[in-house]
Amino acid sequence: MSNDTQTPAAASTDGFHLVIDALKLNGINTIYGLPGIPITDLTRKAQAEGLRVISFRHEQNAGNAAAIAGFITQKPGVCLTVSAPGFLNGLTALANATTNCFPMILISGSSEREIVDLQQGDYEEMDQLAIAKPLCKAAFRVLHADDIGVGIARAIRSAVSGRPGGVYLDLPAKLFSQSMDAAAGKASLIKVVDAAPRQLPAPDSVQRALDLIKGAKRPLILLGKGAAYAQADADIRALVEKTGIPYLPMSMAKGLLPDTHEQSAAAARSYVLPAADVVVLIGARLNWLLSHGKGKTWGGKDAKTWGGQKFVQIDISPTEADSNVAIDAPLVGDIGSCVSALLAGIGSGWTKPSAEWLGAIAERKNKNLAKMAETLAKDPAPMNFHSALNVVRDIIKANPDAMLVNEGANALDFTRSIVDMYKPRKRLDVGTWGIMGIGMGFAVAAAVETGHPVIAIEGDSAFGFSGMEVETICRYNLPVCVVIMNNNGVYKGTDVNPRGGDVAPTVFVKGARYDMLMQAFGGVGVNAATPAELRRAMEEAIKSRKPTLINAVIDETAGTESGRITSLNPTAGKK
Repeated sequence: MSNDTQTPAAASTDGFHLVIDALKLNGINTIYGLPGIPITDLTRKAQAEGLRVISFRHEQNAGNAAAIAGFITQKPGVCLTVSAPGFLNGLTALANATTNCFPMILISGSSEREIVDLQQGDYEEMDQLAIAKPLCKAAFRVLHADDIGVGIARAIRSAVSGRPGGVYLDLPAKLFSQSMDAAAGKASLIKVVDAAPRQLPAPDSVQRALDLIKGAKRPLILLGKGAAYAQADADIRALVEKTGIPYLPMSMAKGLLPDTHEQSAAAARSYVLPAADVVVLIGARLNWLLSHGKGKTWGGKDAKTWGGQKFVQIDISPTEADSNVAIDAPLVGDIGSCVSALLAGIGSGWTKPSAEWLGAIAERKNKNLAKMAETLAKDPAPMNFHSALNVVRDIIKANPDAMLVNEGANALDFTRSIVDMYKPRKRLDVGTWGIMGIGMGFAVAAAVETGHPVIAIEGDSAFGFSGMEVETICRYNLPVCVVIMNNNGVYKGTDVNPRGGDVAPTVFVKGARYDMLMQAFGGVGVNAATPAELRRAMEEAIKSRKPTLINAVIDETAGTESGRITSLNPTAGKK
């Protein structure tokens, strides 16, 4: 009797598949990254297993895409990079995500620990975990395949819980080829439950805030991008409308209520900030974007004083209170729960702000809007920022679901003040740091995550940081329309080198045809020298959903030094 029957080998899995399975188990279905050693096979296998892998030309742009995907979805966006230089390229986006409270996970391959620790000169050797730690919310390293599930679970929970931010996950090359029993591998994976649990505000803090608001004579609500991220849109709108308090949106909070809402005080910003006596901060921080709550912006005598406003601050982090000025009524908890608690406490006997306060705002608002309308009605030749952005304003009004990405100096400032938004989380821009280079990464992710058309309004300088990603836009056939405000330079194209020779540092090639860059990759390129040409090109781009780049030629004298932050440049205007 033969005894050569063999027992089937037990099924096994490896580090590659455990990473993929852990991501899929937690509803992460898109990876932004750039393939290379040691993660090329991971991108191939991830795509084969049904994940969407969006491959970029530079890791910083992939990281920016992952970061803004986190803002849009409330799930951590994942960026995958190679080791050392690739990791460092992604690190800028990770740090920016943490600063802006965008949930993101940067996963990078790395050299083996035993070689790195002895500094023996491995390929792209670097102690990546140590470098990442100071720049992100949390950092983890996984050395064994059976810990992959724990590592990814911890990264997800860290990225989205409390104040969201960036997380680094270090995966040494040797981890991917480690194998283990398939059943044991499956059992080692963790599905994260309630990753960002509600954090309810204390009842006494709610009452303190209500008492302060009820006693205000000139109240103001200030909405930050945290309010947009919270997706508590209905309650935030109800709070604004039920109280009758005027509101001021920060740039990425535009659209939480339509910018055309009668209670919007955006057109009277310079009046309401120093004049308000009680300011309710919802998901906004008193950082440099709000002059730290001090100085003449707030009615103070100088940069170190403030105008005596009392503040209610809604924030999930208790340490945010008193970071610049005293916070009289800190309301600590998630924004949805805090706003809901305020709504419940308002009751039916609420007295809306005085006609005097509302009338004073309306007077200044209407005056400024009329002045803006007069400026926008002009049709100078060549175009300037106002005449070009008047077209963009109309296009967004006709297509309120479109995503607007915006970066630059003047291109950012003018777009923010001219182009109205009508729906939440439709405006994506440079955020807290005000950094350039987010444009194409944000545009790609906005298209991938929402499926809606994307309009990217770019300064010609800002576009240079990520412009090569137009190939990525064409490769994935994304409905992105890039509009470059081309005035031949940084701020403007008129600077001159007083010694002759090289052009001034702020001047670019005159008459550059950025539209031809998009044409090179099979997209649509249009050179627009008039508002009518710009309008036709944008309308066709929205209709066709084809990758499009419009070179909007504007007056090279248009623009000012550093946009609206000239004061931060100590030599601005000096000759």
